[in-house]
Amino acid sequence: MPMPVMPGIGCLMRRTEGIVIFRSLVVIAALALGVSGVVAQQQQEADKAAKAQQDLMKSQGKSQYGVLARIARGQSPYDQAAVDAALAQMEQDVGKIAVTFAEKPKANLPDAQYVASPKIWENKADFDSKIPPVLAAIRGVKGKITDVASTKAAFEEINAKCNGCHETYQLKVK
Repeated sequence: MPMPVMPGIGCLMRRTEGIVIFRSLVVIAALALGVSGVVAQQQQEADKAAKAQQDLMKSQGKSQYGVLARIARGQSPYDQAAVDAALAQMEQDVGKIAVTFAEKPKANLPDAQYVASPKIWENKADFDSKIPPVLAAIRGVKGKITDVASTKAAFEEINAKCNGCHETYQLKVK
């Protein structure tokens, strides 16, 4: 014969079970938020390297293609101050390449048209060896550019050195 249950005990047990379930759900939700926060932070850290690399390359491109190439192609008038500023910026940017590309990004930026090839970190010594010739080309033309023709020659010389690296270590994604 079953034991008589005291009235209200069943309700109390159901209520206690409900509280335990509610607390468990709160703990699970808190853990999920914490994990998603850590994942988001790791993604931001990964994006920092990719963003720094992209920003450096865009800065170089702005000087090289936005100034030198436009003058060389007759798309912008010759401007000695702009040429000198572009060369100074390029020299500064190229000097930062080895450090900026020291860390392999965990992910590429979603809006990137070009990205760094994994080959950079597979053969970092070769990648780093491409930097001095670019710096030498930039330094070699400084003070020698005086008109559109010399701008064109300088652009071609520098661009050839840049392309020596881009052919191996740059990937087009879009």
